[in-house]
Amino acid sequence: MPSLTSNSRSKPALRALCAVVLIAAQAFMPPVARAQLLPGMGDGGEMTASAERRLGDQIAREIYRDTDYIDDPVIVEYVQDIWQRLLAAARVRGELTPELDERFAWQIFLGRDSTINAFALPGGYLGLNLGLVAIIGSRDELATVLGHELSHVTQRHIARIMSRDAKQMPLMIAAMVIGMLAAMKARNGDAGNAMLMGSQAYAMQSQLAFSRDMEREADRVGFGVMTQAGYDPRGAEAMFEKLQFAARLNDNASYPYLRSHPMDTERIADMQGRFQFRDMNAAKPGVIVDPVQGGAPAAPTTTPSTTAAATTTTTAGAASSSATPTLPPVVVKSGPTAARAAPVPMTPGLPLVMDHAMISARARVLTRPGVDVLRQWVEAGSGSDFTKSTPAQQAGLLYAAAFSANELKDFKASRALSDRLVTCTAGDASASRLARLLAIEIELDAGNPAKAASLLNAKAKDRPEMLLAVQAAVATRNPAPMVPVLRDYTALQPRDATAWRALSSLYNAQDDPVRAIRADAEANVANLDYAGARDRYKAAQELSRNLSARNAPNALDHYEASIIDTRARAVDALVKQQAEEPPLK
Repeated sequence: MPSLTSNSRSKPALRALCAVVLIAAQAFMPPVARAQLLPGMGDGGEMTASAERRLGDQIAREIYRDTDYIDDPVIVEYVQDIWQRLLAAARVRGELTPELDERFAWQIFLGRDSTINAFALPGGYLGLNLGLVAIIGSRDELATVLGHELSHVTQRHIARIMSRDAKQMPLMIAAMVIGMLAAMKARNGDAGNAMLMGSQAYAMQSQLAFSRDMEREADRVGFGVMTQAGYDPRGAEAMFEKLQFAARLNDNASYPYLRSHPMDTERIADMQGRFQFRDMNAAKPGVIVDPVQGGAPAAPTTTPSTTAAATTTTTAGAASSSATPTLPPVVVKSGPTAARAAPVPMTPGLPLVMDHAMISARARVLTRPGVDVLRQWVEAGSGSDFTKSTPAQQAGLLYAAAFSANELKDFKASRALSDRLVTCTAGDASASRLARLLAIEIELDAGNPAKAASLLNAKAKDRPEMLLAVQAAVATRNPAPMVPVLRDYTALQPRDATAWRALSSLYNAQDDPVRAIRADAEANVANLDYAGARDRYKAAQELSRNLSARNAPNALDHYEASIIDTRARAVDALVKQQAEEPPLK
């Protein structure tokens, strides 16, 4: 007959054991698994692309609300040019499957954060801090970062992490149960605690090792994508060297086995090795090198379809004065016989180029470094070191100085520095365009829209100039010419919230309030704020009925009113769908 005393002693331990199991079940189950976004075991154990996109949309909504989120048309255009080339290369290589291409967002968020960072999010969203854009020396370096983060998404690393965590949870709970049973039998809490700590340490180390493998995979695949897109592989080495330098103050390079990322020295060596494999095959005629396969030749090609732009690189704070190299053609095809990118020949040096120096300068100013720093940058445009700098460095210094003076509302100084920048960049078409756009921006901020309008290129259809033209049109009370331009643009780019708000300002300037409210609603839809969009559509419907009842001259016809009603119903359905989503933990 069992002892009553023995049972009474075991009850607290059993209660503790049950508590541990329940707490562990909650603690180690990923939030997404708790939200039942993960498929069952019969589905292969990974999140579906649709579930990952829904999770990404939830995160994206929070980013849109963040005050650090910024949609700067000039930098966005620069980043998008690189990003679209990388996406095209990933499609050619087969890294970006048709399913992910269709289901994921493939959108980059810019943040004002001055830290050097970029990150991948679920569902094809990426984050890029302006602090990183401010320190890179070339398109190739930025392509390295974006290619790496793109590969995290295409390789489904986020879904794999969640799947792995969900699978490890029963093992973690089992280890905790064994530890508690050991403590009960030995009546020694230290033994049980030791087993519990050991199981947790093993799980943490296993997760870290898995993450390191993912980082290595992203390095390998990202390197192949960026070289496929025509970017110089030395940009990868230069980028990792910058990351290593930036982390040196906070990292003594010890305990590499406790890192979630491989050590930067290891990654630099890996990039150097991959570049050497490319260079060894560079002299072989008719051979197209596959960098991912370590230099193994792929199918030769002789019919290039696109030409890569000239790209350059430089270390932080230094630049070469040698001639800018031109990369060979990039072949973009589809299907199993898609050609690999041609190798980039060795050159004595890759100098800093003007337009990149100006983009980096703009990023530095947009991080809001403070009044004192802005004043220092204004003074640097005329400092003693200015004449010792290369033309590209001078362009960057003048851009930072003019833009900083504009931020300080010193329009006299900003105009003078802008004029010098225009002269400095006269021989470079891309840099000259950036200088002209800055001059327009300065005139608009200074309250001189007529002067700004005179600087605009009437034939330009690019996004930065188009949005500046909208500001000038509204300020000069001449919105009519820009309305059809922006209306056509939003029809092709419905996810551009900034363009929708610009169109709303044009409609307001035309005294067309219903269409203005509708454009505002579409801007909310683009930012995934469906509740806000529903409220705006309700306001548009009510105003439209009131104007029609009074036979007002700016009332909508039946066709336009029907469109608003249809969109209102569609948005209302999105609100209900969004309300059913589990909240982010």
